[in-house]
Amino acid sequence: MGKHPQSEKCLRSEVLSISLTGLVASLVSIVVTIETGASMFQLVGLAEVSLRETKVRVRSALAQVGVRLDGYNITVKISPADLRNDGFFDLAIATAVILAFEKKTLPGAVVLGELSLSGGVRPVRGVLPALRGVASKGIQHAIVPRANLAEAASASELDVRVAGKLDAVQDYLRGACELERASLPFRPKQSAALDLSDMRGMASTRRAIEIAAAGQHSILLVGPPGAGITMASRRIPTILPPMSADEALEVTSIHSVAGLLNSEQGLATNRPFRAPHHSVAPAGLVGGGEPVRPGEVSLAHGGVLFLDELPEFRRSSLALLETTLAHGEAVIIRGQSRTVFPARPLLVLATHACPCGFYGDAKRRCTCSVEQIRRHRERVHGPLFERVDMQIVVPPVDVAQLGGKAKGENSETVRNRVVAARTIQHARGARQKVASSLNTTLNDRELGRIAVPDAQGKRTLEQAVERLGLSASLRTKVLRVARTIADLDGSEVVRAPHVAEAVLLAPVFGRG
Repeated sequence: MGKHPQSEKCLRSEVLSISLTGLVASLVSIVVTIETGASMFQLVGLAEVSLRETKVRVRSALAQVGVRLDGYNITVKISPADLRNDGFFDLAIATAVILAFEKKTLPGAVVLGELSLSGGVRPVRGVLPALRGVASKGIQHAIVPRANLAEAASASELDVRVAGKLDAVQDYLRGACELERASLPFRPKQSAALDLSDMRGMASTRRAIEIAAAGQHSILLVGPPGAGITMASRRIPTILPPMSADEALEVTSIHSVAGLLNSEQGLATNRPFRAPHHSVAPAGLVGGGEPVRPGEVSLAHGGVLFLDELPEFRRSSLALLETTLAHGEAVIIRGQSRTVFPARPLLVLATHACPCGFYGDAKRRCTCSVEQIRRHRERVHGPLFERVDMQIVVPPVDVAQLGGKAKGENSETVRNRVVAARTIQHARGARQKVASSLNTTLNDRELGRIAVPDAQGKRTLEQAVERLGLSASLRTKVLRVARTIADLDGSEVVRAPHVAEAVLLAPVFGRG
């Protein structure tokens, strides 16, 4: 295949690739040394199983493009050696071998992609966070699988080229052709969108989820089967503010690492909604596995995490989830490796009032025993309940309303109010130098500065505390929600009607 100009027996090249730990990208050096002699192909720096699989794929793919390795002793050194492969390095290793034989270099570039035995370039997970993570490390160019084009196009800091086959990369390295640039505009396929106007009646539920969205308040929905709780929850993302560019990149990066992007899906445009089944394992809920993948709480980051049938979830899983939500990130430790994923969704919980679902229903009789109801309430009052700012009882939908033609407000109308309320919160947070401006995060000291009710509002609050026996924690939650209601009302002052509505939404499940 040719000889090195400085030594007839030694050829050498270096190509950079990327390894991902969570959303953190690290540069990886792949150095290939080729000497004439016994036919050997050694990879140094990978775990044994990963090494063996990579070697088989690379040798076969190179043979498909006419690069025969017989009669050569080839050593591939990968460093740092403790970083994961996950198929990222196949194309980079093959590229380094081709460059060594061609006596060429590829400065300022990274190469990533998995190879098939026939020489195809397969997609890999995490292309977007990988490329964005190395853009600040002196990298200007990249070659990635063509199937990752849509998400790669969002890494606008780099000149990204895509390839579907190794022979195209080989021709590009030889200067015989250009690879397609990943710069196609992303046009999402439009599907039938969910909208708040689909909800007939349900006025109190619609109002509650609007308040929850405006202040990012965790909410518990309580109701019988068929009350429309799932319908309402699925529409909450449609009334949240549109994602900023940074939010869209972060959400897309998480879903890319999880392998949830298809070949046509680029930058995320809709806030995520995740509704894991109550049988989900802890690793599925908060992240884990081998290799480490984000869990449902991170896949819902920037959107809504909906836990239906709350009492059915494992208590240990909910405790782990509560810790994750408290820190705003999921931390997974495997040996010496620490992987972190963002985890700041709007939490929506749902439960029946009792095991059969009809406790307190005016039309259907509850069949549960007192002991069953007590155990049910205990399970609801689990690790996550302290995070709940609001509670709404969702009554069965009136059949007459279902058949009516009148529709409620659509998502856009409600979203505009939510955006306006959040704009007020962000501006106030900047003035008051509050660490996180959303009302759900306000502590007692901050509430004492920005959510003090007027005289009548104070009387309303204290009367509620005395009459209902609200704890200090519940009083704080009432003030947070009252502040959000005032923001939706465009009022700088928290007034009595705002407090009264917040009291009605206090999370008092199972009391009395």
